[in-house]
Amino acid sequence: MFPHRTPRHQTLRPLAAVMAGLMLAAPAGALAQSTPSVHSDDPFSLMRGTQQPGEKRPVKLEARLAEDGNVMRDGLFWRVFTTIPDTNGRLRLVASAEGGTKTIELSPGDYFINCAFGRASATRKVRIAHEAGEAEQISFVLNAGGLMLNARLGDGKPASASELRFSVYENHDDRRELVAEDIAPGSILRLRAGTYDVVSSYGTLNAETHARLKVKAGEITDAKLKINAAEVTLKLAGETGGEALADTAWTVLGASGDVLTESSSAMPTMILAEGSYTAVARNQDNLFEKTFTVSSAGTEDVELLLSENKANTDADGFD
Repeated sequence: MFPHRTPRHQTLRPLAAVMAGLMLAAPAGALAQSTPSVHSDDPFSLMRGTQQPGEKRPVKLEARLAEDGNVMRDGLFWRVFTTIPDTNGRLRLVASAEGGTKTIELSPGDYFINCAFGRASATRKVRIAHEAGEAEQISFVLNAGGLMLNARLGDGKPASASELRFSVYENHDDRRELVAEDIAPGSILRLRAGTYDVVSSYGTLNAETHARLKVKAGEITDAKLKINAAEVTLKLAGETGGEALADTAWTVLGASGDVLTESSSAMPTMILAEGSYTAVARNQDNLFEKTFTVSSAGTEDVELLLSENKANTDADGFD
């Protein structure tokens, strides 16, 4: 009554047979080639360009301070980064090491290798090849040296290490950039070869010395700056050599009349640069003053007497 219809599954059988024949006719291993084997914990490294297939290879890293210098045995910090930023725009750190010469293993591909020696560093882009063989050697020349700072007072005595600090600056065109600050005397600062401005601060007031020093590659520059300053102690007494009077407040003025420091100690001690100063003492609503001169004598005692150093309160600047 009804025309005969061929079932749909019967029409699909010839197509399935053709596909099966094509698969059998394909060369052995053709399907495996569509999913290459990558020796990496990151299956997407090929897409990112950070790594290529291949076994890891040993890479020997070494550095010298100068072209003709010896290979560094210590003091280096090595970092190895990928060359393609991640989704956050950062280069991924794949290896790091500290010390001197180091051998690390890297998969074939491109990398940035950074070698740091204190504040001196160098970065190179390298390519690790597929071919197996001896360890690949990568050498750096840092063109760096050391700077060791210290100071002595004008009379030849060494400055007190606890009161002495240094700051180092580098000039870039018309701009001065701070390289390091609060450097203790005797410590070695690792820097690129070049010329630096050094400021020594002795105490917390006005005792400073400026110098321009040159750092040479492969050498340590040992610099001893001269500071023209002294440690000064103030005292208000009833008689020469007498006891310091308690409840005394002090103000120290510079040569131009500017206030350098104030203290409520009976016998304040401070470090002042060479020059002229005025010490003003207030005790029981009475004012006393004395002008004194500081030289590089190491220490100086400035004594004000009740009978000799009474201030003229009619003068400007005193209430």
